[in-house]
Amino acid sequence: MAPIGLKMSFSANENRVSLPILHSKKMESKTTFAAEWVAAWNAHDLDAVMSHYDDQIEFYSPVIQRINNDPEGKIVGKVALEAYFRKALVAYPDLHFELYHILEGINSVVLYYKSVNNSLSAEMMVLNEKGLVKEVRAHYKQQS
Repeated sequence: MAPIGLKMSFSANENRVSLPILHSKKMESKTTFAAEWVAAWNAHDLDAVMSHYDDQIEFYSPVIQRINNDPEGKIVGKVALEAYFRKALVAYPDLHFELYHILEGINSVVLYYKSVNNSLSAEMMVLNEKGLVKEVRAHYKQQS
């Protein structure tokens, strides 16, 4: 992967210095994680999708809030999340994600992607020490 260049201005006459930011091994693993996560969803391979999540996952989403009539919009546990995802795959047989950006954090990653019905989605995923997702905060752009 090519390094990303960052340009910063240090004076009024627009002198700039280029400071390369190199991709770390952790970022490469998060990029791999994201690619595998999207590929699993696009293949509708629920076992592969679920392999990314910790048994004690906490998943928050406005869609859960609406569908389950749950003010918290929360699902706890891998078994419950798998049941929810199974319903989603039935409801959206043409489900396909297109990954736009991967944003790296400390023990976290944000995946920004095109989702069902061409809606924009961002999922902030907190990872445990094994690299499994232990918490998700899903965000969606309202359809106009």
